[in-house]
Amino acid sequence: MKNKFLLRPRSMLERFVHQETSGSILLFAATVVALVWANSPWSASYFALWKLPLQLGRRPILSMDLHHWIDDGLMVLFFLVVGLEIKREIVKGELSSFRQAALPIMAALGGMILPALFYFALNRSGSGARGWGIPMATDIGFAMGVLALLGKRIPSSLRVFMLALAIVDDVGAILVIAFFYTPTISLAYLAAAGGLLALLILVAIRRAPISVYVIVGFFFWAAVLRSGVHATIAGVILGLVAPITPKFRPEELAESAEPLLENFRTQISSKDKSSAEATLTALDQLLRGTDSIAERLERSVHPWVCFLVLPLFALASAGVALSTDQLKLAYSSSIALGIFLGLVLGKAVGVTLFSYLGVKMKLAEMADGLTWKGIAGVGLLAGVGFTVALFISGLSFGDETLVATAKVAVLAASLAAGSFGYLYLRLALKDNSS
Repeated sequence: MKNKFLLRPRSMLERFVHQETSGSILLFAATVVALVWANSPWSASYFALWKLPLQLGRRPILSMDLHHWIDDGLMVLFFLVVGLEIKREIVKGELSSFRQAALPIMAALGGMILPALFYFALNRSGSGARGWGIPMATDIGFAMGVLALLGKRIPSSLRVFMLALAIVDDVGAILVIAFFYTPTISLAYLAAAGGLLALLILVAIRRAPISVYVIVGFFFWAAVLRSGVHATIAGVILGLVAPITPKFRPEELAESAEPLLENFRTQISSKDKSSAEATLTALDQLLRGTDSIAERLERSVHPWVCFLVLPLFALASAGVALSTDQLKLAYSSSIALGIFLGLVLGKAVGVTLFSYLGVKMKLAEMADGLTWKGIAGVGLLAGVGFTVALFISGLSFGDETLVATAKVAVLAASLAAGSFGYLYLRLALKDNSS
């Protein structure tokens, strides 16, 4: 029985969590490399590399430096996976019913509102006021990676709660980026993006091949990028629009495949190779029809996001020159203090307090296996903001000094939150291996 369990196929959720936790190792390694490189004798090459201009095509319609290609191009794939995961959880996952979704939604709201208030209390005006969105974000990969380190000590219900909370948190971060960190708007390109979105929806309804979806999706991304709306929003929309219902149900597969298999056996025995190949093609199309575009996209794109896109983003974004002056500036900065307190304290208090209020007001219910100690530990881990927090840091400030200060605070807060969360959960929760 044990071998059968080990060999059983992983579900989409299990694959997602496994890839996130594995990718967090590369993400951490890329962060270390970026910090070492940015503070080495070769630091000039580090900062010059990301300013390298790159142009797509002969006309300068899409011309950006390497750093922006990562932020506005590759990171779209990250937000595509976020959109796919949001849709899957809403349609048939932990957010598919109000009873399942209420507690993580309440927890996520507290984990977004309180950190923003902590930051705003220290930066009500001036150059730092735009950074209130930075401490709102939770990094799924790192948070799930810390939970993985704790092994069987963590009940499955707590892992699911953490994942659902982080997904709702991502929705909040995406809305913040869309409404508060979008500069000037080009109505012409926005109209083009709207037309392409309508075409995407038609493609989804007609269940067109995935290649058509990808091609239309590329032009939709380009139009959104040129419109002034942040291009990562295109990734989320692409994920939400992707069809999640397959063409054929599993029972239809069995009915349709049986005569094809009979034909194939007959054709093989009669050595009719051309007919056998045609039958195999029909079987392949039938099998593909039981897999939705959303599932195929997530299965194909998610490994690239975990093992290439996010490490590249960390390599490009986490490098900060940690000079004595920069550290002194961060230490005395209200921006850095607001981010640190928001992530480390605001997240922990917000997640725990809003969860408690939700249960006491009977808006939410505790799932089997969940405890208040576990929820408090998740609140601490939610302060690992890293990826999206660094991303919003770059959108918040035009001054490179302020961006560097914000990055130092995000790195310090994420390290502190991850360490506190790990130690707390290790001490507070008993081993569930028995």
